[in-house]
Amino acid sequence: MDKGLEILGVIKAKSGSEEIVKAELLNLIEPTKHEKGCLQCDILQNNKNSNIFLSFENWENRQLWQDHMHNDHLAEYLKATESLVENSTFHVTKF
Repeated sequence: MDKGLEILGVIKAKSGSEEIVKAELLNLIEPTKHEKGCLQCDILQNNKNSNIFLSFENWENRQLWQDHMHNDHLAEYLKATESLVENSTFHVTKF
């Protein structure tokens, strides 16, 4: 059985969009923390480059994280920031 996933996301907002992207990312924290299998969900903003955000998530297993990826609040975030994010990369590791 697939156990324990750690997700590190790097999100780069387009110049001038960082406050909106930040607000939308922060809106994801509480609903995500209440999802089945979520062990941790944190968002950090880079001190030297305010356009860069880091997302830290820990999940009980891959399936529960995949379920998260199809939730309404994540779809709403993606829609709200579609033209405001330059790029996003996510690194998935087991722990």
